[in-house]
Amino acid sequence: MKAKDLLCSSAFMMSAALIISLVTNMSGLFPGEVLTSHIRSNVTIILLAIMMTLSLSRIPSRDLGPKGHGKQILKSVVLGLVVASAIPIIGYLVLSRFPEYRDYAAGWVFIAATPFAASVGPLSFILRGDMEHAVRSTIYVYIAALLWIPLVIYLLLGTVVNMTNVVITVIEIIGVPILVSRLITGVKIDKTMMAVTLNCIISFLVWLSVSSTSFSSGWVLLVLFGMIAVLRTFVLGNTVEAVERRMGVHWSQRVTDILITSYKNKGIAIALCVSVLPGPMIPYAMVAVATSIVVEICWVAFMDSVLFSKKRMDRELKRENSEI
Repeated sequence: MKAKDLLCSSAFMMSAALIISLVTNMSGLFPGEVLTSHIRSNVTIILLAIMMTLSLSRIPSRDLGPKGHGKQILKSVVLGLVVASAIPIIGYLVLSRFPEYRDYAAGWVFIAATPFAASVGPLSFILRGDMEHAVRSTIYVYIAALLWIPLVIYLLLGTVVNMTNVVITVIEIIGVPILVSRLITGVKIDKTMMAVTLNCIISFLVWLSVSSTSFSSGWVLLVLFGMIAVLRTFVLGNTVEAVERRMGVHWSQRVTDILITSYKNKGIAIALCVSVLPGPMIPYAMVAVATSIVVEICWVAFMDSVLFSKKRMDRELKRENSEI
């Protein structure tokens, strides 16, 4: 496999970034005195804003109007924000009752507040989902997230964080990119260069955040966090798949709905965590984000090789065609 192919592979780049991050973390080589929490916050917001702008700019403005798609858009908002946030919120509410886990539990609030990844569109294409449904949902869910993110953080962490900073951060990483992306939708960008750029940015953000994460909590908390992350991805994703298949939802829309529900935007979670929490809390809260990254890498591999495999797709489409 060529170096270019590896750089274009999101799974490989995130896995490599995670391994390097853990090595940097456990060896004590992370330059925390230079890359202070303030610097990490500013760098994260700038890079994420660039990444979001580029990702959203590939979604054309034409044919994305809500007319005739109201129910589909509402369904995407409910699945992508409300349903996808339920398990992290429950995890936070349970763990925050224990003083020794309270700072760690805060990380789940940012996972809950975060919408699905902007790469759901490209992933829908790769996994043979409904691209039009994916890109339309991305635009409207991200617009809804401008209100959803501050609401979730206010309700759960309102006494801990400065809500003015939360609103400003949300505007910087979502509001501005949405507006700027509409101005450059017509600009041609090489797909390979686009994939490499986005993968390098998110990989650097993973290193920047995970390297400074505090994993000194012991195996009990890590196991609990792993269980929450598995519930949020594998269990929730397979539940949506089973329910929609029973309801007769066709393959392509089902694929996209599962991605919308289970595949969170880790970049936004990282940016929110490092920019709005008090400095001493950040390394602890980042444990939830780091755990989610590990489990989501496994989840994407599972979706590609098992849940949405070509063999299964052919079988499902054949069955759907026979019922027409």
